[in-house]
Amino acid sequence: MLENLIETYGEGAILMALGGLVGVLFGATAQHSRFCLRAATVEVAEGKLGPRLSIWLIAFSAGVLAVQTLIVLGWLDVSQSRQLATTGSMSGAIIGGLMFGVGMILARGCASRLLVLSATGNLRAIVTGLVLTLVAQSALRGALAPAREQLASLWLVPGGTMRSLLLQTGLTSTLAAMIAAVALGAALWHSHRQSVKTSHAIAAVGVGLAVALGWLGTYVVAMNSFEVVAISSVTFTGPSTDTLMGLVNSTELPLGFGIGLVPGVFVGAGAMALATKEARIQRFGPDSPMEVYLIGAALMGFGSMLAGGCAVGAGMSGGAIFALTAWVAVGAMWVGAMVTQRVLHRPSLVIA
Repeated sequence: MLENLIETYGEGAILMALGGLVGVLFGATAQHSRFCLRAATVEVAEGKLGPRLSIWLIAFSAGVLAVQTLIVLGWLDVSQSRQLATTGSMSGAIIGGLMFGVGMILARGCASRLLVLSATGNLRAIVTGLVLTLVAQSALRGALAPAREQLASLWLVPGGTMRSLLLQTGLTSTLAAMIAAVALGAALWHSHRQSVKTSHAIAAVGVGLAVALGWLGTYVVAMNSFEVVAISSVTFTGPSTDTLMGLVNSTELPLGFGIGLVPGVFVGAGAMALATKEARIQRFGPDSPMEVYLIGAALMGFGSMLAGGCAVGAGMSGGAIFALTAWVAVGAMWVGAMVTQRVLHRPSLVIA
């Protein structure tokens, strides 16, 4: 059946539809669960193991469990994904991850969170997200590209065995899935102790399942297509730049997973916000100076392209397949965010 659909509509259209479905699921569950890496890092930086941390841990462990289970069952093979098969940059993961971590504290949200908030009527998130996307495009193909390439070339790792944490450590997907199952149980127990609403915890699981669905869907399309189709999952900086540049630079959008993902997330988050009566207009104000948000957006735009992904693209999608650079990048994001949070909130330091 899928072969017939691909023959009739083409790989691009099928991938765009898949991206839209995954996006709706991610957007709705991320909005309802308040899934946010920045919020989790703020709690830890302040010495708390609170509800936001439990939500992030639930989503992350659910994503790892679902993806590794699919691999164990033989339904998914991620060995040819970009995060594992191609040359990666450890220097990019470290430097870019640190920049992204600093930026998401200043902008009060990572790339995915800004997109979700934009759908709820948050004008700060819309403006910040646009700046993030423009800087990311500049880092990918524009004036900032030479700087990104120079930093990325400082420490490279070849694709294959060297980029797989499982192969490097000798762990199997079965063991990884078992560890993730234990981690998910612990995160759910912690969320209960933190009085997290059951619906929020379930929605956090949905965030992880959206990541797994992205990997599975693109893999199935790739296996049924006569064309070369890159398998991928949820990530935001790259697809956002492709969508924006396609809208302003071309009369036709190149169809693909990312082109469906971004509007799908917007629709899913917006629908959830309307259903729960949480949609409202929010603007910049005295307690939310625009210049701080824009600096954060610029750091995240450049940092995500240097690190090879955003907090979801590296932290969730790359983390779920145990890509070495993805784990290093998300670790650097945690460090950058926590240090920034501690510095900005020292008693002797006053920030406008």
